[in-house]
Amino acid sequence: MDIRMINFQKRQNDTGCLAFLEAQRDIPFEIKRVYYIFNVASGARRGFHAHKNLKQVLLCIHGSCKILLDDGREKKTVELNDPTQGLLLEGTVWREMFDFSADAVLLVFASDYYDENDYIRSYNDFLKYIREDCK
Repeated sequence: MDIRMINFQKRQNDTGCLAFLEAQRDIPFEIKRVYYIFNVASGARRGFHAHKNLKQVLLCIHGSCKILLDDGREKKTVELNDPTQGLLLEGTVWREMFDFSADAVLLVFASDYYDENDYIRSYNDFLKYIREDCK
């Protein structure tokens, strides 16, 4: 599965903490889009899609949430709860975000602009797509 955790640098002193990241250094692609998810209703799940080409880094900058990842062969759940760690997603991976804390803010950096044609929104279509891609 094309995923890995990225640790971002942090500076701390008596007045607080500062974490930082840089495109093409800490994030291994040019950032073309940034968005964030917040105020998620209790018990709600988000995502339910995969991307054909898009690369993303997911970073829970406040609170926590879980990400279910599925590459068609294995499933893995990752908890994001540290504002200095990001989850890098490359390749075609189905994702579902859930178990958001009430104060969660999930920040996403994307390698390209929004393109509906890059999305696979049906799990059955996702399975068909990765089987065809593996031929």
